[in-house]
Amino acid sequence: MIDASFEQTISANLVDNGKLLDLEDKSIGIEELRLLAASDELSGVKQLYLSQNQLCGEAIEILCQVKCLPGLTSLYLNHNIIGDEEAKSLAGSDLLKNLKCIMFEANNLGPAGVAALAESPNLKNLEIIFLDSNPIGPEGARAIAASDKWPNLKALHLDSSGIGDEGIEALAASKYLGDLEKLYLCSNKMGNAGAIALANSPYLKNLSALSIWRNEIRDEGGQAIADSQTFMNLDRLYMSLNFIERPIRKAIRGSELAKRLTTLVMD
Repeated sequence: MIDASFEQTISANLVDNGKLLDLEDKSIGIEELRLLAASDELSGVKQLYLSQNQLCGEAIEILCQVKCLPGLTSLYLNHNIIGDEEAKSLAGSDLLKNLKCIMFEANNLGPAGVAALAESPNLKNLEIIFLDSNPIGPEGARAIAASDKWPNLKALHLDSSGIGDEGIEALAASKYLGDLEKLYLCSNKMGNAGAIALANSPYLKNLSALSIWRNEIRDEGGQAIADSQTFMNLDRLYMSLNFIERPIRKAIRGSELAKRLTTLVMD
């Protein structure tokens, strides 16, 4: 049985016919997670929101022990204090076994934490992962690129993750990302090398959405994107706030690629 006051918290935030438990920014800490771990009444929950609770250390260890959410498919952990050690603990938790979506935006995940997640057999059903605003760097991107543990991945969010050209080149060369449909790489100091690698990738042919705005792409990289034979299925392209000069921007807008797109955002 769970504590009466916590039961009230659960009841007040259990929505969508019991499928969504919204505990975002609810001052959830160690004691509340212990109560959650002791519960046997939440088997119908598909989505769990735990963002903005300052979760780290022991709180994450306790979360990893939760057994009452066997149907969980989405876990939201944005804006906490999750670092590499916490990520390693989560990677080994049965809580992740049925997840299709996991969100870690704005935590403190580094390369080692990302590598642990990328090698976790518990994430074989994963379709969407948000790693935006974490310092994963090129090494973290390489860990993702080298992993065969996410065979169902469809959307990869890496905005503001410090991966640079080196990390983007690794992703573009990954044979394990062939089913990827959405790739988000904003604010990563990507230059021409990264843009050219994406444009020439033999594996990213199923992309329908590519976001590369606020980078450092110049004319050569912009032209490579426009001429790419990789992006035949691309539907949406976001590439504002780069350093592409007006003549090349005009060429991109008049390209065969642009004719196929339903959305092209470019300043």
